[in-house]
Amino acid sequence: MTDTKAAIEQTADAALHITAKTIADAAIRIAPHTIQTPLMESPLLNKLLGIRLLVKAECLQHTGAFKLRGASNVIWSLGDTVKHVVAYSSGNHAQGVARAAASRGIKATIVMPEDAPANKVEGTRAFGAEIVFYDRYSQNREKIGEAITKTHNAELVRPYEDVRIIAGQGTVGHEIAAQCAAMNITPDALLCCCGGGGLIAGTSIAVKAAFPDIDIWSAEPAFYDDTKRSLESGTIQTADISKKSICDAIVTPQPGEMTFAINRKNLSGGAVVSDELALKAIATAFKYLKIIIEPGGAVALAAALDGQYPAGARTVIAVASGGNIDDQMFARALDAGAVI
Repeated sequence: MTDTKAAIEQTADAALHITAKTIADAAIRIAPHTIQTPLMESPLLNKLLGIRLLVKAECLQHTGAFKLRGASNVIWSLGDTVKHVVAYSSGNHAQGVARAAASRGIKATIVMPEDAPANKVEGTRAFGAEIVFYDRYSQNREKIGEAITKTHNAELVRPYEDVRIIAGQGTVGHEIAAQCAAMNITPDALLCCCGGGGLIAGTSIAVKAAFPDIDIWSAEPAFYDDTKRSLESGTIQTADISKKSICDAIVTPQPGEMTFAINRKNLSGGAVVSDELALKAIATAFKYLKIIIEPGGAVALAAALDGQYPAGARTVIAVASGGNIDDQMFARALDAGAVI
């Protein structure tokens, strides 16, 4: 066995040791720094769709996205000697790390693409982080982040390839399970956006612990359906990162080794969403649920509205993972109009 193959297998094995208990412990750790987001529904929308659709509104989380959960779990797991953290992100992980670091008095340096949405750049700076820009189409953010980490003897907070991140994101599923139990709901299916796969990996562990028979599907942007194709082939597939997508938060080149190890075990399929459908989902969420979602955060809802979920499912959960949308994009969504 080669050293590289052995390292990959060890990484995957570490991910498979994340349990519902790991995630419950993370929920306790991050509770002072996050909020429990609502599980929402619209009776009118349910009637029009012919299913019961519940939307986990992570767009209402501090920083406007679920990413704060994983970032907080990492930051508040660090030893007292760590005084500087580094992350790379198009915006939501950036803001999560910046806010979590500020809450503990730790310096944060964030590597962001030059074309990151202005509101996400501003939000990251607002928490006191230093930003280093790069060209996402010609430069490698991982190498840049690792170089900065080494130069400053800092801690690198990866967006999904970290047990602590996956467990932190999994608190979304931990809350969903508790909320469903409180509402006496047994969901048939759950749809969740998927970039690197950390959110859906952690969420799947927590939700399946409570509802073993639930079907879980990834939702990805057109051209970036690498997880869906990886599930179908059984091996990690890549996306063509030269393709443009408005779903900036989840346009990753391929699934992570850790996250795919979990998702291959827990997921049964995937949905693919066009930019146009994502825009319509944003308008639909605003019309029926009175919440604002960003394009990448809308793909799970978009898939549900499009009928892309396991056959026969009558109670479907869609995770609205983020709401950091700029004025121009939101205007485009309103112009596109609701799906129904």
